[in-house]
Amino acid sequence: MYTGLLHAHSGLRWIVLVLIVWALFKAISGWSGQKEYQKSDRLSALLALIFTHIQLLIGLVLYFISPKVSFESGVMESSVLRFYTVEHISMMIIAIALITIGFSTAKRMEASLEKHKRIAITYGLGLLLILASIPWPFRGLGTGWF
Repeated sequence: MYTGLLHAHSGLRWIVLVLIVWALFKAISGWSGQKEYQKSDRLSALLALIFTHIQLLIGLVLYFISPKVSFESGVMESSVLRFYTVEHISMMIIAIALITIGFSTAKRMEASLEKHKRIAITYGLGLLLILASIPWPFRGLGTGWF
């Protein structure tokens, strides 16, 4: 079960990243081009939101069954255990909260430019946090590209 969920979580990251970048691109182009907020803009932001939440649910299950997460003393001394136990989950939850708040508040706004701006800022910040907290292979945390 652990291996299957880990592969799903690792593979789904690419879909999440593509969807966030797509929503961010649409928001920035709408904001800078002063375009009307279209149904496709909402759809891109919504799909990014949905897939980040699916990723969060898989990640939460992994958090409690992973051998890389420890609640023993000395966890902060190991960079790998500290990353998975504290850093990864904390930053990802903040990123997903930003994306959720951005979508929810933009949905209630009237002005198109404000909607684009809200999505661009919150999804952009969320994307930066996600990119910073992914265990990329070059970080030496024992993971691969998938």
